[in-house]
Amino acid sequence: MNIVANVYRGGILESSHRGHIAVVDASGHLLYSYGDPHRLTFARSAMKPLQTIPVVETGTADQFVFEDADLSLCCASHSGELRHRTRAMGILERAGQGEELLQCGTHVPRDEESYKQLIRDGRELTPIYSNCSGKHSGMIATAVHMGEDPATYHLESHPVQQRILDAIADIMCYPKDEIRTAIDGCGVPVHQLPLANIAYGFARMAKPDVIEKEARRDAVKRITEAMMAAPEMVGGNKRYCTDLMNAFEGRLFGKAGAEAVYCIGDKATGLGIAIKIEDGSPRATYAVMNEVLRQLGIGTDGALQDPALSSHTDPEVLNMKGQAVGKIEAHFQLQQVREKVPVVKN
Repeated sequence: MNIVANVYRGGILESSHRGHIAVVDASGHLLYSYGDPHRLTFARSAMKPLQTIPVVETGTADQFVFEDADLSLCCASHSGELRHRTRAMGILERAGQGEELLQCGTHVPRDEESYKQLIRDGRELTPIYSNCSGKHSGMIATAVHMGEDPATYHLESHPVQQRILDAIADIMCYPKDEIRTAIDGCGVPVHQLPLANIAYGFARMAKPDVIEKEARRDAVKRITEAMMAAPEMVGGNKRYCTDLMNAFEGRLFGKAGAEAVYCIGDKATGLGIAIKIEDGSPRATYAVMNEVLRQLGIGTDGALQDPALSSHTDPEVLNMKGQAVGKIEAHFQLQQVREKVPVVKN
């Protein structure tokens, strides 16, 4: 049944989550799997590091003097903290654009204090609070730099989105014309690929020397290093992405995606890891990823014991009073395989 996690209440099994895992190396070999490693999957926001590639390749990041934290924010599903909002606004201002151009919509930010302050001030939510405002700001800046219409940057036919599609097909070695697209929660195209190819893409980003195009190779290196240099921008306070990269100190870069997707690139081994929880529930995602790392021997010498990161291992189930009444436990064993992920030159 490919169960990856069980949920216990009072020590009694209450629910289970099925899932799929792929672990691929930078030469394109599927080394470990669980469930269906070839499941067609929308990686959702886990694609953001790849969606940021054109920001660097086009010269946009240099034109508008992007710091590491700016590039990291372009890869983010941030919490809407002040530091996130301020930096997203800074990107727009340097590109000569206003917040009204953002097409990401809005939602209550994960950072409760920011939302409470908004209410106290009598102000309404705006798109800058969206967890995707950094990505969208980078897209707008790219359109401005390239002399394209920044008001329609979100449309699939726009050159901004076509450059992203090209980068995804190239990095993940998957036929461009076979990548199915839909619309993500923030209003831009989202891309569906086999889980193993998604993992392969993260492996290639972890070992960018395998990427043929020099400009793309340099862009990937700059982006992943920026994520690890400013992990607080990728997530925020008490967020797994931030906790993971802080604990591994320049070794791992990771990105969550909606509907329970998580992807990691390991700079030390060149491994790419992609997981998908079948029912889309995020509550088991991080416990499963920590267990994948443990089974691979990644971080078992200390990083997985980091207090912030280890809090995501077997997390407690809390009641409305904040009392622990159960826990979530990862429950699977990776299967060792060695098969080649099909490689396609676009």
